[in-house]
Amino acid sequence: MTQSSPTAAVLVIGDEVLSGRTQDTNTNTIARFLSALGIDLLEARVVGDEIDRIVAALSELRATHDYVFTTGGIGPTHDDVTADGVAQAFGVALPEHPEALAILGRRYGDEFNAARRRMARIPEGGSLIANPVTDAPGFQIENVFVMAGVPKIMRAMLEDVAPRLRTGAVVRSRTLRVVGVGEGAIADLLAAAARADRDLSFGSYPFGHGTVGEIGTQLVVRGREEAAVDAAASRLQSDLAAAGIEATPV
Repeated sequence: MTQSSPTAAVLVIGDEVLSGRTQDTNTNTIARFLSALGIDLLEARVVGDEIDRIVAALSELRATHDYVFTTGGIGPTHDDVTADGVAQAFGVALPEHPEALAILGRRYGDEFNAARRRMARIPEGGSLIANPVTDAPGFQIENVFVMAGVPKIMRAMLEDVAPRLRTGAVVRSRTLRVVGVGEGAIADLLAAAARADRDLSFGSYPFGHGTVGEIGTQLVVRGREEAAVDAAASRLQSDLAAAGIEATPV
């Protein structure tokens, strides 16, 4: 698949994800969000609440992708150190942002304490990402978008992020379902199809293994030109039929 469209990486931050206490669903949400915009998500990483690890991962990812999306670690507690790590990665100060202070002040009133003021710290040069759920903003600095870890809040923040992104051609896909045949029986045919259409992506996704019931695999053809994807899927279906393997479009 060509790399003419923008590229992205996700950096999930949080000890709770690494410990298994919290399941990461944000990467899936961001992947779907980016796919609809024609942006290729090329990598996803998880790091704990350690500033040095955040700095190292972010420094590498932002240099090798058009966009980086981080989730987690921007709350009011001592272990919310994402803003600190981002500021260090960019080599800038981490002052309280006047607009963020005003937003949070209106939100909390007399309960706007020192812990909650931590959420107003934005790396110098950053702009706010709106949070319509709890008001505490995320922020953007250059090609990095820093968002909350709570899935509901993160999803809401994406609405403010979308208009800021350069979009690409949306990836199209076609799926063939093969029942009663394992991946090993179709691997050569799939590899031949991939060699014949190097601008497309061919994937095999088995199902039913280890369970009672039918087994098989889903064959998925992906690309940015719909006509080319349709033609390649049709050829693959014909090649499978010639080998005595029935594949049904789904």
